[in-house]
Amino acid sequence: MTTPSQASPARMFSLDGRVALVTGASSGFGERFATVLAAAGAKVACVARRADRVEAVAEAIRAAGGEAMPCVMDVTDHASMRAGFDAIEARFGTVDVLVNNAGLSAPAPFAEMSNQQWDSVLDVNLSAPFYVAREMSRRLIARGRPGSIINIASILGHLAKAMFVNYGTTKGAMIHMTQYMALDLLPHGIRVNAIAPGYFPTEMTNPFFETDMGKAEVAALPPGRLGRLEELDGPLLLLASDASSYMNGTVLTVDYGHSIRLS
Repeated sequence: MTTPSQASPARMFSLDGRVALVTGASSGFGERFATVLAAAGAKVACVARRADRVEAVAEAIRAAGGEAMPCVMDVTDHASMRAGFDAIEARFGTVDVLVNNAGLSAPAPFAEMSNQQWDSVLDVNLSAPFYVAREMSRRLIARGRPGSIINIASILGHLAKAMFVNYGTTKGAMIHMTQYMALDLLPHGIRVNAIAPGYFPTEMTNPFFETDMGKAEVAALPPGRLGRLEELDGPLLLLASDASSYMNGTVLTVDYGHSIRLS
């Protein structure tokens, strides 16, 4: 791995020679992240359960001159996950950049939340990132190689919002998990950081933002608008690349001050 003192500023953000895995890459953040990592030089495995969607994302990356492969994987299924890693290694080599992006939201009032709503969100948002990161780390450690793990958290992991006890709990736990993972993996040169986005338009969030309540919330945001997906490109490339070689256990909040404003 090139150290910052040995590289130009532009080279520090390059991902040439890296193999990246992005979960939830079939739409929204994941699709954007996969595209950006590929443009920076990484070979990217686009991971999700929807075969047609990840194939379309990978094909778009290849059409733009990048290297990408679709990988149908259920991140909540251990056998599916291991098979996915094996397929990626056979095609591209060992994964050394992981973006734990796959997520699920199932809002409901606390007293009315079903067992299924609670369990499913915890499985996808918290247990799956743990297992995927562990699988990646075991393979890197066995080969004596460094890596970078980026967990996608949320500002709802910092502050509470009604109806989102399951989602917010997983994102708060992910922030703490990031710090614990960073400490345990530090001796192996595997860095673990997180991004906590504010409100951005995605396939999962758009239905709410199109309601009157959603439009009112957007209007009340500090900039009066949702974030643009490209506004996550810089934080992503920073954490994935050698430019963040001295960052470990860090959470980057990207919300234009939404979560620090008193009113």
